[in-house]
Amino acid sequence: MSNAADGGRADLPDIRAVVFDLDGLMFNTEEIFHLTGRELLRRRGIEATPEIFAGMMGRRANEAFQAMIDIAGIRDSIDNLKFESEIIFRELMVDRLAPMPGLFELLGAIEQRGLPKAVATSSERKYMHQLLHTFNILGRFNALLTAEDVTHGKPHPEIYHTAADRLGILPSQMLVLEDSQNGTLAAAAAGAVVISVPHQHSAHHDFAVAYHVAESLVDPVILRLVSGR
Repeated sequence: MSNAADGGRADLPDIRAVVFDLDGLMFNTEEIFHLTGRELLRRRGIEATPEIFAGMMGRRANEAFQAMIDIAGIRDSIDNLKFESEIIFRELMVDRLAPMPGLFELLGAIEQRGLPKAVATSSERKYMHQLLHTFNILGRFNALLTAEDVTHGKPHPEIYHTAADRLGILPSQMLVLEDSQNGTLAAAAAGAVVISVPHQHSAHHDFAVAYHVAESLVDPVILRLVSGR
């Protein structure tokens, strides 16, 4: 982690675009995923542990459920787990879904400077569209990348190399906001400037490769990088 935590530094990176992770970064869906996972495991008589969730977080759906199977020793198929979890998730999401603090303020600050924005998520496109549409921000992004757009999931850097290509910039000119260790590793490996914004379910992750670890989406370091001042 850099010394950016003290409020910034003189040699700011040349940021030309901002890329957001989705789950746990823009919306509180990691909390809903945890509740979903606990219920899924409870139905099978298995205790939910931090190890299980750590193995799943930041990965594409099939990879996440394979991690659940491997770690928890579940005798069930990925397809069955996905189908059942989607039903549980949708039921929980009705009353619990919310944007993460500072999201709309940060979007406004980025747009005030005129920087292009993108989403790069391990989730599937239909799900991403649903979340962005729910809060009427689908049209505010210049590029949308999902699990269907890459061969390798995070922590592989492919999705962030692809994001830079779509935005027409160098990875080093891209500010990436991530909430998980896998996502942070992916962005850093791509050569992006990555700021980690952990929540209660990822606070224990290793963010050593991040430019800065922020307390929220309106952390002073994020706002300084976005404003260029």
